[in-house]
Amino acid sequence: MPVPKAELHLHIEGTLEPELAFALAARNGVELSYADTDTLREAYRFQDLQSFLNLYYELMAVLRTERDFEDLADAYLARAAAQGVRHAEVFFDPQAHLARGVGMGTVVEGLWRALGRSRETHGVSTRLIMCFLRDESAESALATLDAAKPYLDRITGVGLDSAEVGHPPVKFREVYEAAAALGLRRVAHAGEEGPPEYITEALDVLGVERVDHGLRCVQDPALVERLVRERVPLTLCPLSNVRLRTVDTLADHPLPAMLDAGLMCTVNSDDPAYFGGYAGDTFDAVRDTLRLPPERLRELARNSFLASFLEDDEELRARYLAEVEAYDFGNDVP
Repeated sequence: MPVPKAELHLHIEGTLEPELAFALAARNGVELSYADTDTLREAYRFQDLQSFLNLYYELMAVLRTERDFEDLADAYLARAAAQGVRHAEVFFDPQAHLARGVGMGTVVEGLWRALGRSRETHGVSTRLIMCFLRDESAESALATLDAAKPYLDRITGVGLDSAEVGHPPVKFREVYEAAAALGLRRVAHAGEEGPPEYITEALDVLGVERVDHGLRCVQDPALVERLVRERVPLTLCPLSNVRLRTVDTLADHPLPAMLDAGLMCTVNSDDPAYFGGYAGDTFDAVRDTLRLPPERLRELARNSFLASFLEDDEELRARYLAEVEAYDFGNDVP
């Protein structure tokens, strides 16, 4: 059995496997510019974040109906459950769909068909986090938040993703203030390709409760001290970092040093269809390559639940944490 874990950094659009992409394309009459699934998989070789984003947005064209989004989410949840995920906080990118004429209701209702029944069908509790595209305008983000208001009973929080460099967190101060006023939790990608200053800005200007990625905090010792002192969770994505050339190889990843420094790290799959592994695969990879001992693996699993937005169900969080503490790593297969 894999170690119980929560996944806190997962883009649902990034779980679109080539086989499902072709199936949805056929269902919706969308012509893909790839001959077959093998050819498409070959395209999953990226030079940097932007080369990934180009393909990521291109393949979204196959997502048209509520059923499409339901099938996408259901496929992810089945894979995640098989790899030990007990709780998933799922990102989605409404602006990328609204720009194609797919309405907010289609996206949210479709995702919720799968997420809303996930505890019964997959044994996975869920939360839904709406992300703003940082390379779009602040006005577009505000309009997106407004469009989401009828669905806030299903949306737990807001996030910030897409191309980081040149789009500092301060650009989205107003929409984050509006989200906070609506009672939404706040996270943001910061310090993946952007500088450590973006992490500080996300904390101080956007009021984020978790930092997605946060890898570049290691370049600023004072920031590391602050993150440790304030117990700010970091949702690291090691396989993503390697695929997007943020680190050269997994063996070079600073995760062990970050844990040794006392940072509250979690490991997540980010966009697993594109980056070579789901949550359990990621645990497996960091365990084997970085030679993490059982106590560190338990710490990562424990952190994932402690950092989850489960304040509305502390009994469930306690149950998950008890599973982590009881887990026997003697025959660990994450």
